[in-house]
Amino acid sequence: MADSEVTIRPATPRDLKAVTGIYAHYVLHSVATFETTPPGVADWERRLADLTDRGLPFLVVDLDGEVAGFAYAAPWRPKPAYRHTVEDTIYLAPNVTGQGLGGALLREVIAGAARAGARQMIAVVADTGTEASAALHRRYGFTDAGRLTGVGRKHGRWIDTLLLQRDLTAGEPGHPADAR
Repeated sequence: MADSEVTIRPATPRDLKAVTGIYAHYVLHSVATFETTPPGVADWERRLADLTDRGLPFLVVDLDGEVAGFAYAAPWRPKPAYRHTVEDTIYLAPNVTGQGLGGALLREVIAGAARAGARQMIAVVADTGTEASAALHRRYGFTDAGRLTGVGRKHGRWIDTLLLQRDLTAGEPGHPADAR
């Protein structure tokens, strides 16, 4: 990645075919998401429009002109009292994991959600047997908020979820916890 050009930018409708493909990989081949049927481009168009209308970030990481991942902040719950709390979502193309792109996306989605007026960000991490996602969130100031045991069933197994939370009003949003 040292010779690659990396850009994080707002998603556009033309990015959604790549977003659809990246997410479909995880829907079909992992337990990182509890979806069992990959959403189509039209579903992503609706999500992009909804988040844009709310002023919330929906970002892509562009690697040498190709969408290599995406992240967004969406409402945590639909009830009005939760309106200042968001949940983050981050997915990278499988061939670019472990290169720092997830951290770059998370930093920017945190900053964008804070600018949009969110006060808390929640991460719901499926217990996949690897600590990568939870560790990424902890590096950016998220703390453990709880575990839900056996709440999902996919690919013949029961899956726990780890809940993590970050206060977007403390410190500088978008910087790793150790940089504050």
